[in-house]
Amino acid sequence: MAGMQEIRGHIHSVQETKKITNAMYLISSNNLRKARKQLSDVKPYFEKIETTITDILHRSPDLPHLFLDQRRSNPEERKVGYMVITGDKGLAGAYNHNVLKMAEEAKAKTPHCRLFLVGQVGVAWLRERKIPIEMEFEYTAQSPTMHRAREISRFLVEEYRQGRLDELQVIYTDMVTPLRLEPRAVKLLPLDRDVFPWKPRGKSDVVQTVSYVPSETAVLSALAPYYVTGMIFSTLVESYCSEQQARMSAMDASTKNAGDLLRQLNLEYNRARQAAITQEITEVVGGAQAGER
Repeated sequence: MAGMQEIRGHIHSVQETKKITNAMYLISSNNLRKARKQLSDVKPYFEKIETTITDILHRSPDLPHLFLDQRRSNPEERKVGYMVITGDKGLAGAYNHNVLKMAEEAKAKTPHCRLFLVGQVGVAWLRERKIPIEMEFEYTAQSPTMHRAREISRFLVEEYRQGRLDELQVIYTDMVTPLRLEPRAVKLLPLDRDVFPWKPRGKSDVVQTVSYVPSETAVLSALAPYYVTGMIFSTLVESYCSEQQARMSAMDASTKNAGDLLRQLNLEYNRARQAAITQEITEVVGGAQAGER
């Protein structure tokens, strides 16, 4: 059995660790709440953009456009860009691992693949495996803002415009429920009509006439980059929320484990103290008996 002083030191160490994990849980909880509010504030704006794009795509099914272009039908020739969103630090369970595993699988099945990374964990992981990174978007994972999403979108859309990308996808973590975090891959460009389900408004017997000025092509050209910006911002915030939720779960489990360990250590300490008291009494009694002889 360990000595009393050693057990006291262990108890103090576990108590300090428990304070840290509990504080990290509270910080992640606050960050999650702020991020959710940030996303809900801009959601109506991008929902309106998505509704307009849906209307154009389904009212003009034969509309030729750069953002609808399937440039290379052969998968072996398509240049696909993957924007991979990870965190800047660990202590979040399997959050980073699941996303990076999906990114590795995507790269394995895509001959012409370019990786655009968000998050230092993903950058370090890929560099360790000597996997080339096309672009690293720093200072984004821990502070997803509309301004940063707009900068990333502007760069990636331009890559698509110039033909350096035939397809753009984002790999991120979706928080389906607080207990269910799923890595997902979503195609941003080219726009796919199947992603925009048609929901006609009004009564079925009323035919709505919609005209776009100056043209459907011009309106789509203006709105598509905003749609990409909204999707990137949404995935950044969703990934950030998932990271905070994963860290909350990990820190909550760590705090509970620390509590269980403290109870066990206190029991061991009490046993050691009782043994020391018993030993001292035994020595006193033994000394008294020896003096009487």
